Amino acid sequence: MSKVFYFSNIAKSKETFMTNNILKGKKGIISGALDSNSIAWKVAVKCVEQGADIVLTNAPIAMRMGAISDLSEKLNAPIIPCDVTDNDQVVDLIAKSMEHFGGQFDFMLHSIGMSLNVRKGRDYTNLKYDWTHKTYDISALSFHKMLQAAYQADAIKNWGSVLGLTYIAAQRVFPDYSEMAESKAILESIARNFGYHYGKKSKVRVNTISQSPTVTTAGSGVKGFDDFISYAAKMSPLGNADANACADYCISLFSDYTKMVTMQNLFHDGGFSTTGVSSEVLR
Repeated sequence: MSKVFYFSNIAKSKETFMTNNILKGKKGIISGALDSNSIAWKVAVKCVEQGADIVLTNAPIAMRMGAISDLSEKLNAPIIPCDVTDNDQVVDLIAKSMEHFGGQFDFMLHSIGMSLNVRKGRDYTNLKYDWTHKTYDISALSFHKMLQAAYQADAIKNWGSVLGLTYIAAQRVFPDYSEMAESKAILESIARNFGYHYGKKSKVRVNTISQSPTVTTAGSGVKGFDDFISYAAKMSPLGNADANACADYCISLFSDYTKMVTMQNLFHDGGFSTTGVSSEVLR
């Protein structure tokens, strides 16, 4: 059984935030917050600012590498460790979250991804397949595991919302993104298929957000990442969407203002996904 870690900080809880409280009374799970650069970190902060009660989760190794305990202290949110390659731990995550919340909750964020081949510098034409299987398990199948565990436990309230973070490499070729491209394609397919079943069962909506290249600890591990951020900014009429803007978008999709949006891959990229070429790139 996973342990639940609680941190408290009374001074922080007295801070006043600029908020519309559009998540007031809602409860949810935020996965993948590693450090203050993480999109998940910023989503967690904005969820609490908007009135939500949250649980944080990450893999034990990521907890040792990151600063999630600082976030837990800031937000007075418990941490439930979960290695998503172990389905029993995923089931336990859902059960312990329901125990913490006193029943059903309203939303989940899947912000989990890691490629061993990319981290080890192996080219797409020379993959080590057992690493590839691990990549798919961590980065894509974990989304299905979280959804299935929640579905079978009837954990999410009617009209709840589940989000997964993805990238346009699921549709287009970005050579150095390697096997993560297939992972994101699988993730998006899971959102569509599970979105149908969860919508039928409980009106729960399931979507993915295809985000601009974003400066995060995970993203910086991709070869040529800095150059690509510059290119994407020139290609996008609005420029790249940063992590804070992505977090705001997540909040809107957790809220009741988007109750009829489901089974979609939603591009949040400043227009990059539909721009053929820009004048800045042609110069």
